[in-house]
Amino acid sequence: MYTVVERELELRLVLSPERGVTVPARLGYRTDDPYAVHITFHINSPCPVCWTFARDLLVEGVSRPCGQGDVRVWPSTSEGRGAVLMALSSPDGDALLEAPAAQVSAWLERTLRVVPPGTEGEQLGIDDGLAQLLAQ
Repeated sequence: MYTVVERELELRLVLSPERGVTVPARLGYRTDDPYAVHITFHINSPCPVCWTFARDLLVEGVSRPCGQGDVRVWPSTSEGRGAVLMALSSPDGDALLEAPAAQVSAWLERTLRVVPPGTEGEQLGIDDGLAQLLAQ
């Protein structure tokens, strides 16, 4: 059995410095995949768009720029409020998304209470599996 920590929120797809589009999204974290966070974008399509990347990347990106390649995350401000920017790149295109920092941080705190940093490997049951295998 595993635990799920989810949060619905609205992201802003940044089209230009002056223009953006609201994108409903869901942040997801599962204890059976303890190193990853999942973001599902509910765009009007039969198949939502899902991104998965390291929880550590999002934790770090709330306070300082991090990441390279397909996913980059950094703190910012928007309309006087804290924001987290996520730049996502794929062969299909690039997207710059802005999320409310307070909501992302609160959700991350919940995930860190469920699985504290450094204990992710314990969730996978590798030691128990090895013990059973070697006992045979």
